[in-house]
Amino acid sequence: MRSTSFVALLLAAAAAPALAQEIPSAPSETAPIPVKPEPKQPEPELPSPEPVPEESQTPARVPDAPLAEALGPELQPVSDPNQQRLVNGAPLHNPNVAVHVVQKKRFADEGRHEFSLYPVVAQVNGRFTQHAGSALHYTYHLQENFGLQLSTQYNWYSNESLFNLELIDKVREQAQAASALLLVWGAQAGVEVTPLYGKFAFYDNHLLQFSLVLSGGAGIGSTRVLIRPDVTNEVDGEQFTVPARFGDTGTKFLGSVGGGFRVQFGDSMAVRLEVRDLVYTARVDRVDGCDLQDFQKLEDGRGTGRPFSELGLSGSCQYQRFDGVDPKTHKNYREDIVLGKDLVGNPSSDVLNNVSFYAGFSYLF
Repeated sequence: MRSTSFVALLLAAAAAPALAQEIPSAPSETAPIPVKPEPKQPEPELPSPEPVPEESQTPARVPDAPLAEALGPELQPVSDPNQQRLVNGAPLHNPNVAVHVVQKKRFADEGRHEFSLYPVVAQVNGRFTQHAGSALHYTYHLQENFGLQLSTQYNWYSNESLFNLELIDKVREQAQAASALLLVWGAQAGVEVTPLYGKFAFYDNHLLQFSLVLSGGAGIGSTRVLIRPDVTNEVDGEQFTVPARFGDTGTKFLGSVGGGFRVQFGDSMAVRLEVRDLVYTARVDRVDGCDLQDFQKLEDGRGTGRPFSELGLSGSCQYQRFDGVDPKTHKNYREDIVLGKDLVGNPSSDVLNNVSFYAGFSYLF
């Protein structure tokens, strides 16, 4: 019995260290109590946003910049109060203001009528001819930059140039009749375009409107040719100057091209400065309606003394202009028959350019 109790005691002593390792020791009152960390929960995954079209994206609002930064360089003070004075709404002398404006014309032309008077029209390329006259143009502005035009011109002075007259006087030579054909009057219909317009300051407080105008037209013109220049006759010891004699050469085709500037003052007044080239055909085969055969009959009638009305001349021949005597200078017009015959004896043709300067004013309504 005792041996059995002794064996049980030995087994209990052997098992005591192992139990001491498995049973944790009681925590001390001063030792920190361990806290088991909570497991970190995974954050829920948000769905990716759908792409937004560029049209619907609103740009982020940019905070207002300071005024000094928005205006750039530092503003310069204006010392002269007159520099702040406005001219038609724009300060012209303020260094702090830069105005870049494209404006419409101050006065519209569409649907308006314009009459232009040119008191002086002077030829500027006179080699064999010299012209001076006046012109009147009417323009209906169908559109702002396009108009229909009627033009008339009368040359109250038309004569051969001094160069050609000097040739006649000194060496008895002159240019061909066609090359020295003179324009008496002309009438044309055409168009006018205004490809460019603008304005400029006048005396710092007025704005004037200007336009570049280009024109072209076609029509007819009346021409004449010099039969003889001025001559001096002596009658009973007294000298008389016989005026130059011109012969009618009929109407010819007339065309023109030109360009210039129109400066408008206010709503209805304008000044025009233009250069135009009048182009007309020149052929001299009749003088005062008489051709070569008519002049031969006139010369025969002069020698025989027969009346010119009985010579069987063509219906267009104005034989009266080659008959009679001037009562003042006693100039016998029958002497001009030979000169007229020489002009049509060798018919000549040419195309003449009459470049002239036009200066005038116009009224719009």
